[in-house]
Amino acid sequence: MANRFRLGLLTHVEGSGGPQRIYREALELISAADALGFETVWVAQHHFDKAGRLPAPFPFLAAAAERTRRIRLGTAIVVLPFEDPIRLAEEAAVVDALSGGRLELGVGSGADPQEFRAFGLDVARRRELTTNRLHLLQRALAGEPFGETNLRLYPAAPTLNERLWQSVYGVAGAQYAAQNRAGLLINRAVYESSEPSDALQAKWARAYLAAWGEPSIAPRIGLSRGVYLAADRRTALAELREGISHMAEAFVRQGQLPAGQTLETYCERLYVSYGTAEEVAERLATDQVLPYTTDLIVQFSPATPPLDRAIRMLEQIATEVAPALGWRAQDVSREPLA
Repeated sequence: MANRFRLGLLTHVEGSGGPQRIYREALELISAADALGFETVWVAQHHFDKAGRLPAPFPFLAAAAERTRRIRLGTAIVVLPFEDPIRLAEEAAVVDALSGGRLELGVGSGADPQEFRAFGLDVARRRELTTNRLHLLQRALAGEPFGETNLRLYPAAPTLNERLWQSVYGVAGAQYAAQNRAGLLINRAVYESSEPSDALQAKWARAYLAAWGEPSIAPRIGLSRGVYLAADRRTALAELREGISHMAEAFVRQGQLPAGQTLETYCERLYVSYGTAEEVAERLATDQVLPYTTDLIVQFSPATPPLDRAIRMLEQIATEVAPALGWRAQDVSREPLA
């Protein structure tokens, strides 16, 4: 039976200790995902001393490329308003060459006012900046000359535009991504709405597919979902408590979540599926976006399990959760290198 989706992992590159340890353990986690048959891994870009610990994804992905065989390497996302689109195209092209064409380039507009101020930018201009830089990025990747010169991107990456993704937040954004022939990256949850996230995001997926007008390229929808596996739901909740509480408090301060809710309610609003492998699979199977999904991307955040525990959860996802949803691991022992 053909796979209904590619299986992916998203890491925010978090952990305890210094950056050397955090990066080393994240690379070990990616190597484990590769060995287990995950098709994609995605890293989130975070600037300054905030949630994640990876401001520069491309050097990290170059290191991941050297340690892996087949897994595709994605950014989810690079904040486009902070980037020079030509330099971004160059860095992406080098990683794509080093990895044998395995890069998946996800971009987005960002939203944090503090980060925009730090970069000397007005957050109110984020969509305008994203639009302008996305077009320049696509032209560079297509090999068009820069400005009034005959200079073109080196190394060439003529197929990378077909592996360009855009993170959006709403129907209009989904239509925009389709009009720009980009894959659609759907985030974990619509935090500020009491309506279930999957019900809202299914509308985005349908709008994206309706607006897709490029018959030579298949539309792509990447769905990110939080998961946490344990012996039972009670144990999972206990281990999630610190991370969920910390994230919920941040969203309460921003006015995106109501205060004073139970841990279970916050897990629901943050769309985290937790419990045994069977319980997590049952929850994901009911997701209204899943029928449209080409890439199911799981993440453990806001929890930060120890490396050995995270690898064990990856094993359960690859052998129990994802197969229950129709996914099958490829025979990695016989496939050629990428």
